Amino acid sequence: MRSRGSLEDARDDAALDRVVWSALTGPQAGLAEVHGRAARFHPDVSPFSAIADERDPGAWQDLAALIGPGADALFGGAPVTPPPGWQTVLTLPGIQLVGAGVAGQPDPEALVLGAADLPEVLDLVERTRPGPFRPRTIELGTYLGIRREGALIAMAGERLRIPAHTEISAVCTDPAFRGQGLAARLIRAVAAGTQARGDRPFLHTTAGNASAIRLYEHLGFAVRRPVAFAVYRSPQT
Repeated sequence: MRSRGSLEDARDDAALDRVVWSALTGPQAGLAEVHGRAARFHPDVSPFSAIADERDPGAWQDLAALIGPGADALFGGAPVTPPPGWQTVLTLPGIQLVGAGVAGQPDPEALVLGAADLPEVLDLVERTRPGPFRPRTIELGTYLGIRREGALIAMAGERLRIPAHTEISAVCTDPAFRGQGLAARLIRAVAAGTQARGDRPFLHTTAGNASAIRLYEHLGFAVRRPVAFAVYRSPQT
């Protein structure tokens, strides 16, 4: 077992502290658009953006050039203060949890979702609101779903990938089928896939989502740190 304070743990912590930047400049760089010290996912993939250093005005200028005037950028991580000219549109407190104690387990009923399933995926997301999900979000990783009588009723998948870690996201269940443990089964199934690659699962949720936090902790996730989801609008000119 690794001891805390090791060089490897320090690298893990650094990547988790700057998870969006770590994904955009690391394992998911192929889905990124980059300008100087700023990067974002293609808008059809994800609304997340990041910059190399939130204290660097030049990085914010690069981001403004990347997204265009009067455009929104979603950040996820430590709260930041944008420079003059930028508008803070929304700030939502959240938490980051890491699944060192999660026992991944494949599920015989879980099916891999692909392009043919996208209309149903988007419909389920629209009805359950698990978080940002775009037409190409499914390209970020493996998404698993459970069907009943042919209809997609629950899903979960992989979103941000950073060195040694994969985020579980889009955990949602049709309201008519809640209370059957489907979310827990899918989280374990997605976690099994990440662990088979040697990655540790992690996830994010809003700070006020007490029921989700209880479920995640029951499954073996532990709260690592508070985060903030914030939308910043670039200067109009």
